[in-house]
Amino acid sequence: MTSLFIFGLLIALMLTGMPISIALGMTVLTFIFTMTQVPTESVALKLFTGIDNFEIMAIPFFILAGNFLTHGGVARRMIAFATSMVGHWYGGLGLAGVMACALFAAVSGSSPATVIAIGSIMMPAMVAQGFPKRFGAGVITTRARSAS
Repeated sequence: MTSLFIFGLLIALMLTGMPISIALGMTVLTFIFTMTQVPTESVALKLFTGIDNFEIMAIPFFILAGNFLTHGGVARRMIAFATSMVGHWYGGLGLAGVMACALFAAVSGSSPATVIAIGSIMMPAMVAQGFPKRFGAGVITTRARSAS
């Protein structure tokens, strides 16, 4: 019965158009406050101590490194190199995006940094060449995720 309530509430919240992350949080908080005897103070304490991990701090710094590499011109040079290697083939811009993601992921070691650095340059170029936005986003995010 409890699991039926949880899934029903989650689906109801998502059907209203609420973002998934907020719907999950609201479902968990509703369950904790209505169906358990967990004190509110322990929930708040667990939320704040969960943020206090040094591993979590790596994510914004990787994104910052991606921004530095993008604005410094490294990403554009990698894209130019990848385009010169595979750009003459059919679908060359998509292939160049895949190759640039592989090169950038090897340098930065981070998927979010790769998506930000390469995607911010390749997506407008792919859309201008006639690629669908969903295809370009899929190429960049899938390759960036599997490269690092």
